[in-house]
Amino acid sequence: MTNQVSEFPTERTFQYQHSLPPLPVPSLEGSLTKYLDAVQPFATEEEYQVTAAVVKRFGEGIGKDLHQKLLQRARTRRNWLEEWWLDAAYLEMRYPSQLNVNFGGPAPYLEHCWPPTEGVQLQRTSISMWHTLQYWDLLRKERLDPHKAGNVVLDMDQFRMLFCTCKVPGVTKDTIINYFKTESEGPCPSHVVVMCKGRFFSFDAVCDGHILTPPELLRQLTHVKQCCEGEPAGDGIAALTSEERTRWATAREYLIGIDPANKTILETIQSSLFVVSLDDAKPYATAENYTPVSLEVLTGDPTIRWGDKSYNSLSFANGTFGSNCDHAPFEGMVLVTHCYYVDQQLKATEGKWKGSETVRPMPLPEELVFSVDDRVRRDVAHAKQQYFETTQDLQVVCYAFTSFGKAAIKQRKLHPDTFIQLALQLAYYRQHGRLGSCYETAMTRRFYHGRTETMRPCTLEAQNWCHTMLLPAASAEAKRKALLLAFNKHNKLMAEAQNGKGFDRHLLGLYLIAKEEGLPMPDLFTDPLYCKSGGGGNFTLSTSLAGYTTVHGVGAPMVQHGYGFFYRISEDRIVASCSAWKSSPETDAETLFQNLVTSLHEMLHLATTAQL
Repeated sequence: MTNQVSEFPTERTFQYQHSLPPLPVPSLEGSLTKYLDAVQPFATEEEYQVTAAVVKRFGEGIGKDLHQKLLQRARTRRNWLEEWWLDAAYLEMRYPSQLNVNFGGPAPYLEHCWPPTEGVQLQRTSISMWHTLQYWDLLRKERLDPHKAGNVVLDMDQFRMLFCTCKVPGVTKDTIINYFKTESEGPCPSHVVVMCKGRFFSFDAVCDGHILTPPELLRQLTHVKQCCEGEPAGDGIAALTSEERTRWATAREYLIGIDPANKTILETIQSSLFVVSLDDAKPYATAENYTPVSLEVLTGDPTIRWGDKSYNSLSFANGTFGSNCDHAPFEGMVLVTHCYYVDQQLKATEGKWKGSETVRPMPLPEELVFSVDDRVRRDVAHAKQQYFETTQDLQVVCYAFTSFGKAAIKQRKLHPDTFIQLALQLAYYRQHGRLGSCYETAMTRRFYHGRTETMRPCTLEAQNWCHTMLLPAASAEAKRKALLLAFNKHNKLMAEAQNGKGFDRHLLGLYLIAKEEGLPMPDLFTDPLYCKSGGGGNFTLSTSLAGYTTVHGVGAPMVQHGYGFFYRISEDRIVASCSAWKSSPETDAETLFQNLVTSLHEMLHLATTAQL
């Protein structure tokens, strides 16, 4: 996810969008075979035979009809999944999305020029904002080179969603509103919203056609801070975005009904470039232990972040930074790419502004004041209570493993991502005495509007390897052979998933056609092994590689008895965040990370004593 920026680009950011191939529909036979392979590690012989019979009946009967209807849908759409996926995975979900769906991450700046420091919050925020605004300008001018995998062009559509984008709650289904436009498409909103002590302020980040400089941004931020210091906190309307979706939709409708001006304020927030949160929290973190910032990113003050916004830039009182983003409009790769750009710019300038100190005359930030009544205040109080009850149940750890990284793994001719995934399988197996159903994000951006496919790392080969590793009598040679088989299977499945030949999204499509047509739900989707193996969003381990840059992320588990696991891989270290629910008696994120460390050492030792 390197940011290639050209002064005179030969390729524009979005120029290949219309030439990308459509998302393919895999063969029914291929998907069902892969599905049966995937459920096997979770089944007894008898259970497997029952499921195999269910799958056979599905493939020869209703599945055939559903598959034909899916092919028909794909003929009239360049991406047959896009609308379905947004609805089923995000917009129709009714549980609170801020903690359960949103993702975020601590900024890596503290590793070099910006260690935790008192008294620099606003100054650093002004510089960070300026670099973010430059990135917005690059996208507006289409000067960010299109991403490629080798020579294959990747879809860039998600980058349109980073700025000026917001989810809006609905009683049964949410919507996404996107106001971003490139320069060639027309004008685009250029205001930012700053939140401080439960209050909202807005100002234009462009003056006379030029982006505000850090000294000018600092003047605006200082004004906001001065308005809030020593004053009572605002009404904290933002906390409503952390509510259950239907409750929030109802509260929003009531808010608009009180005073039409409230609707204007909501639209100002929705259309803003991004939200800046000036937070009084001081989460201390180091390059080895990111836990305090990672926890704050996910569970911090709900009155100073807009949970539905595509990008909340979190600025803490001790000069550290983070972000919190709604997951519906884009994948984490968009945020990682943007944050890596800012990180590289800060490194190049040592985190300082070296330009003009002149501050042009311009309007001060305008405060956005909602009209509220007792019912709104009760709604806010309820939202905060629900939010804090849930966040107190979340355990998050985020540490750097510094014994080795990508360089040592590649030296042994092994794929670094597969290495971490198998280490995680072994860690879970050691801790829980069984395998955990596992989701890894596979990128499908080589197709038009492609986002993700599920890659399931918990294979029969991984199961056999984990079992072999814990057998006292197993020889090093047996362990190495089992490891190599697990590696090869993982790499094969990942390549297939990225090339549109996974099976989870295909099965989802068949499920949704049956549902839309009011057909009886096929047995395949009610079979116990479907859920037990992770189907229907029931993966015990929800994992994602944040990439090979300096930026990493954090997210909540997918299920009550599960883990959220994000990781990044650098040349000499692996940084991983692990989350779990404290109320689950069987999970513990700290223990899982320690078991991961043990697994990583064992695997490298195994790979070092052999030519795999």
